Amino acid sequence: MSSHILFSKRLEDWLNNKQNKILADLLVISSEKSFAICILVLMIIPALPIPTGGITHIFEIISMLLGIEMILGRKIIWLPKRWLNINISGISKNKIIISSLRKLKWVEKHSRRRLENILANDYFLRVSGFIFLLFCFAAFIAPPFSGLDTLPSLAAVLIALSLIFEDVILYIIGLIIGLIGIGIIFVLGSAILKSFKLI
Repeated sequence: MSSHILFSKRLEDWLNNKQNKILADLLVISSEKSFAICILVLMIIPALPIPTGGITHIFEIISMLLGIEMILGRKIIWLPKRWLNINISGISKNKIIISSLRKLKWVEKHSRRRLENILANDYFLRVSGFIFLLFCFAAFIAPPFSGLDTLPSLAAVLIALSLIFEDVILYIIGLIIGLIGIGIIFVLGSAILKSFKLI
């Protein structure tokens, strides 16, 4: 549990810091379980039903790259220097996002270490990278302003939390939500295509 508290403290301190933040700053606070923490912070924005001005696509692309790096078995995050300079101050300035991130304390309180050895296994982390890639891609291709990106994004957030808190229950819940989200995107997308063919 102490590692959970340490994570929350680092994240809360980072949010309360009023200086402008760039993506590189996030990597500094996420030395432990860096891939999961970065994907958590990036994907929590598209997981919320708020207007984002299209910036979510940038975060989804970055998260997809992180998923690919996990598939390849990388231990250290690599991102292009231009991406590292992306301004993400909006994460800490939006009250809804701050409130959502602070709810991590509730998740910490109710999470338990379950099958942590499996979650930390190298091969399982590679599989998790594929799942991140799948859900982030689903959020990316969801029709704009439809809100359909919310479920796969939320799934990525929950799976990231499961890896951080080493709780397989969160992982399973994330998988279920993500698959439901992909199913909805597929069904509605097919319906839209059929409607265009009928015109």
